[in-house]
Amino acid sequence: MPHSRTDTIRGLFRLDGRSDWKIGVVTVVGTLALIAQDYVDLTPWPTVDDLLVYFLLPMATILLVFRESPREYGLKLGDWRAGIVLTLGAIVIMAPILWLVVRGDPAMRGYYQADMSDLLRGRIALQLFAWEFLFRGFWLFGYSRKFGANAIWLQAVPFALAHLGKPGIETASTIFGGFAFGWIAYRTRSFLYPFAIHLFVTSFTIWLAAGAG
Repeated sequence: MPHSRTDTIRGLFRLDGRSDWKIGVVTVVGTLALIAQDYVDLTPWPTVDDLLVYFLLPMATILLVFRESPREYGLKLGDWRAGIVLTLGAIVIMAPILWLVVRGDPAMRGYYQADMSDLLRGRIALQLFAWEFLFRGFWLFGYSRKFGANAIWLQAVPFALAHLGKPGIETASTIFGGFAFGWIAYRTRSFLYPFAIHLFVTSFTIWLAAGAG
């Protein structure tokens, strides 16, 4: 029997397989959080804005929309033994690399040398905690239920794009750094260890850029 015009039109919009609505929500909420950070000033304090859009918005989505526990999105110690080993190992590996990169790249020094005040006041730690929860908590574990370990690469893409405007050498490295952070979170079932590593990387970079080293 020949296909009707209606069947042809329906075929244009047919999807193979069933769409997972939670994947759509994670994608939209995560993307809106990144957009809001650049275009919306919710409060006079940037650190508070980061906590609102990077942490509280996805947390509210988990609790009120998904009706799930934040523990399912990495807000727990997870495999703490592996987490400690991986965190310390990453610090040992990254310290000399950062030393060489920051000392050899004027763009890195110029970008980060003014951040010492925010580091000492704890603003950097709060921002990175919220940042890591968005990528290595909400985005990674939200995607992993559908895509498994492939979610590690998927969350690394928006993470890298969120670094546009930063020094080129840093931005280029974030697709691999984002994968590494995601792998550690996936392996330990916790975003806390990538947060600890990210905090070290940023703090050490600021310290070197400020000329303290």
